[in-house]
Amino acid sequence: MQFLKILFWCLIAFIAAVFTFGNWKWVTIQLFGNLVAEVNLPFLLLVTFAIGFVPTLIYQRAMRWRLRLRLNNAERALADLRAAPIGTPLAESAATAPATIAPPGDA
Repeated sequence: MQFLKILFWCLIAFIAAVFTFGNWKWVTIQLFGNLVAEVNLPFLLLVTFAIGFVPTLIYQRAMRWRLRLRLNNAERALADLRAAPIGTPLAESAATAPATIAPPGDA
């Protein structure tokens, strides 16, 4: 599987290199005021791709980090429950928990 991943990235790099050599043109960009910038087309496309990709990547990494924390907390809670003595019935642990939850219709 690793070979296919490397082959895929080599193919993408080859296609990007062919695109770069075929489109090595200067593009004029009108900036604010009277400023004009001349940029290579491949560089411009790389920058616009990064502007769209980097925030998405940061969001995805943050969500993955949060989910990993939640999973670790759930695994820790499960390990604590499994480590509880076997002889204690659940009714005793439920009796020590606060029972002040009102039914949904009562307000």
